[in-house]
Amino acid sequence: MKRRDFLASAGVMLAGRTLHGLMPSQAAAAKADHSLRIEPCSIEIAPGVTIKTTAYNGQVPGPLLKLKEGSPVTIDVTNGTENPDLTHWHGLAIDSLSDGAMEEGSPMIEPGKTLRYSFTPRPSGTRWYHTHAGAGDNLTLSTYSGQFGFLLIEGKENPAPWDMEVNLAIHHWEGSFIPMVETMRAMSANVPQTTGSDVGYKYATINQHMLGSGDPIRVKKGQRVLMRLLNASATENVILALPGHSFKVIAMDGNPVPTPRSVEVLSLAVAERVDAIVEMNAPGVWVLGSTLESSRKQGLGIVVEYAGQKGEPVWKDPQPVEWDYIQFASATPPAAPDKSIELTFRDIGPQKGSKFDTWTINNKAWPDADPVMLQQGKRYRLVLRNGSGDQHPIHLHRHTFEVTSIGEKQLSGLRKDTVNIMPLDTVEVDFVADNPGDTLLHCHQQLHMDYGFMMLFKYV
Repeated sequence: MKRRDFLASAGVMLAGRTLHGLMPSQAAAAKADHSLRIEPCSIEIAPGVTIKTTAYNGQVPGPLLKLKEGSPVTIDVTNGTENPDLTHWHGLAIDSLSDGAMEEGSPMIEPGKTLRYSFTPRPSGTRWYHTHAGAGDNLTLSTYSGQFGFLLIEGKENPAPWDMEVNLAIHHWEGSFIPMVETMRAMSANVPQTTGSDVGYKYATINQHMLGSGDPIRVKKGQRVLMRLLNASATENVILALPGHSFKVIAMDGNPVPTPRSVEVLSLAVAERVDAIVEMNAPGVWVLGSTLESSRKQGLGIVVEYAGQKGEPVWKDPQPVEWDYIQFASATPPAAPDKSIELTFRDIGPQKGSKFDTWTINNKAWPDADPVMLQQGKRYRLVLRNGSGDQHPIHLHRHTFEVTSIGEKQLSGLRKDTVNIMPLDTVEVDFVADNPGDTLLHCHQQLHMDYGFMMLFKYV
C-alpha cells in the first residue's frame, strides 16, 4: 500500500477528529495566538516567472512564527484547498496528536475546515513548520509546494552577539519525473554528493525569489550577520558558499554545536537548518548561492550588497571541501546506550507499475514496517545503515538525538533532529525515550517517504 492510499483510508477513520483533548471546549471560540491558512496562490519568483502553488497565508515562506519556549500557544490552521492536509511542527518535543503526522494519529484537516493546534513549544532554537501530507507522483503537492515557514522558539533572552538577522529558506520548483538511469543522474543537484534523484526541477529560490530578483541582503562593513538557513526542498540537498566570507556555524537544526567553527561552504540536506554568523569584512556585491553553476542558473542564490557598493554580483568558486559533521562535535566518547537498534534501508525498485522505487527499512516498506517498542526513560542507539546509492536525510519526530558515530569515527554533543547519511555509510544516533506517544522516523526526501521509507516507534 502506498503512503497516499494509507492516508486516504486513515483520513476516513479520523474524519471529524479534533484535538479536543488538548483544548477545553469552552475555549474553542477564543481567538488563537496565531492563524495560518493553507491556500492556493501565485508567486512571481522572477520577472515573467510565476509559480502556481499552495502556501500558508498566500506567501512563501509562510509567516514567521516566534514562540516562547515553555509558553503554551494556540495556532489555528484552516485548509482552503481541495485536499486534506495537516501541519507538522518540525523539531518540537510535543505530543503525537499535535505533532502533525497522520502516521502518529494526528488528525487531517479536511477542505474548508479549521483545526486548532495547542501545545507548549520546546526546545528553543530554529525550527520550522510544513505540510506532512503525501504527494505520491503528484509533484505539486506536499513539500513540492510552498507550504513551509520558519518557527523560531525563543529561550532565555541574552544579548545577541550579532547586529542583524536574516532567515533564508531554499526551495526547488516545478519538479518533473526523470527516469532513474545513470546517464540521467547528472541532472540532479545532488551529483557532487554522489547521489541521484528521480525528480528534476526547473527553478530554485531562496525565500520567494530566484537569484538576481527581489531585494538583496543589504549589509554594512563590520556587521556580524546571523544567517538562519533552511533547506525546505522536497528532495534536493544543497551546498552553499558566499565568496570572500566564511560561515561560523553556531547551531544545527536549532541546537548549539559543541564546537562552533568557521567554514567556507555549508551543506544542507533536505529539512536541515544551520545557524551561522557571517562577518561582513569584504565590501562589494556578492552572490550567496549554490556551488553548482547549474543550480545558480536555476535561481539558487541571493545577492549580498554592501552599503555604497554597486555593480554586477560576483561569484567565485570555493576550494573543494568535504562536509563533515564531526568538525562541529566533541571528541569525548558518547554515553553508553541501554539498547541498540539496527535499521538498514535500501530500495527494491518500482513496485506494481510505479514510476518510483519502493524503499524499505529492515526489508519492509511502510505501512508494513514493524514498529519498534520503547521503554520510557531508556537511552537508545539507532544504528542507521544506508544500503543504497542515495543520500538519506533521516528525521526523528518529537525527539532530539545525539550523533554518536559516523562510519568508524565516534563523536558526541552534536544534537540534531535530521541527519544526512551518505551512500553505503553507517551513522549512529542516540536519543532518550522521554516523550511518550507514537513517534515517526523517516527519510525527509518526499519521494522516499511517500514510497515506503517510514516506520514508527511506540512506547510500551
